[in-house]
This record gives sequence, C-alpha cells and structure tokens, in this order.
Amino acid sequence: MRRADRLFAIVQHLRGGRLVTARRLGERLEVSERTIYRDIADLQASGVPVEGEAGVGYILRDGFELPPLMFSRDEIVALVAGARMVQAFGGAEMARSAAEAMIKIAAVLPEAERARVGQTGIHAHHAGAVSDAHRALLDSLDRAAERREVVHLSYCDEQSRPSRRDVRPLGLWFWGKVWTLVAWCELRDDFRMFRVDRIAELMPAGRSFKPARGQLLVDFFRRMEICGPSDPADMKPIIPRRLPPNGP
Repeated sequence: MRRADRLFAIVQHLRGGRLVTARRLGERLEVSERTIYRDIADLQASGVPVEGEAGVGYILRDGFELPPLMFSRDEIVALVAGARMVQAFGGAEMARSAAEAMIKIAAVLPEAERARVGQTGIHAHHAGAVSDAHRALLDSLDRAAERREVVHLSYCDEQSRPSRRDVRPLGLWFWGKVWTLVAWCELRDDFRMFRVDRIAELMPAGRSFKPARGQLLVDFFRRMEICGPSDPADMKPIIPRRLPPNGP
C-alpha cells in the first residue's frame, strides 16, 4: 500500500468518534505500530485533528472532512455505472443530481483517475427509458418521503381494479424494470408496495406524518425478511420468501 493511501485509510478508520489503538490500525493496514505512530504524527503536523496518545488510542475530532481523492478503479466504475443508471431510469431531479455529482467527483480526482470516468465502458440506454411524466412522479414521491408528507393516490392494481387511498411514502425501490413505492397505507393500516407506473394520479393530502414505531422503513425491512415481497398493492405476511422473476 502506498503511504498516501495508508494515511487516507488511517483517517477513514478514525471517523465516527471511535477510539482506535495503534496496534489495531497496524493490524488492519499490515504495518508495525511504530509506522502508525509516525503516520499519526505526520497527520497531526499537517493539520488533521487527530487526538490521543500511544498506548491509549487515537480519535478524529468531529467536523473534519477529506475530499474523495483516492478512488480505486473498481470504485470509479461503480460510481459511474450507478450515476448513468440513475440518469437513465431515475427522476428528473435524480438524473440532474447524478450528473452534477459525477462532475464534482471528477473535479477532485487525480488526472489518471479522472480519465477513467470517461473511459468506463458501462452504459445505460437513455432514449425513451422513462417518460417525463414518470420522472416527475418519481421526484414527487421522493420529496414526499423526505419531507414526510402524506399523499393521495389513485391507483390501479394488476387486475385493473381502481382504488383511492392516503399513504405515507417511505422510500422507492427499483426492480430493474419498474419502480415501486414503499408506503404505510392508511386505508389498510399496514405496509403496501405500489408500482409507480400504476399510479394514475398523485396529489398532496395537505398534511405531514410523524415516524411511528412499527410503521418505519426499518420495520418494513424486517417484515420483508420474514415474508418476502408479494404483490405491490397487497403485501401479506403469510407469503413465503420469494422474488418475482420480473419485479413486482
């Protein structure tokens, strides 16, 4: 490992207010404790707010940030591929934000790594992938989930049966072909998943909701671990664990 990479790794290990000993750092980075002591001293001399002492441990003071200068080739490929998929299949705001994020990341990368951004050979087809109306709907649902705003849905299930209900948006899932909204349905008083392409109309209900125990996204994940996903408009806890072949 290059010394610059090791210094960066030390800072990463010290994040989050954790006290880490030189011995532990040395084991993780496969170097001696003496090397760690020298690296810590160099970081402190360069202004990085590392506190602590030999034999006790070290901690990074809150508020210190490093720009993402040291991505590996595989990490760059993953970032570019993810951004391109969001641009192809996400909401309009998501797509713009993904493009802007890649510009910012490329701006702080060393020249060699910056070239890899443009050379990444993983692409997502844009033309006609998602309609403008669908992108706007995704953005609206994403904002409602972030702001904890109740929304009113006009929805048609897979049998084309219409329904109207108020739901509390919790998050969006992308299945490769379709997006689904994970929400707490006030009509059923339970979790439901709604295919976004089956939402006929979306309107704000004019009220917000507070996180409630048993109605959080983490509670939904626990339910999914036990039950597995079912029809997006009728998730029943008795359904055995399975994934539909082409999404919900």
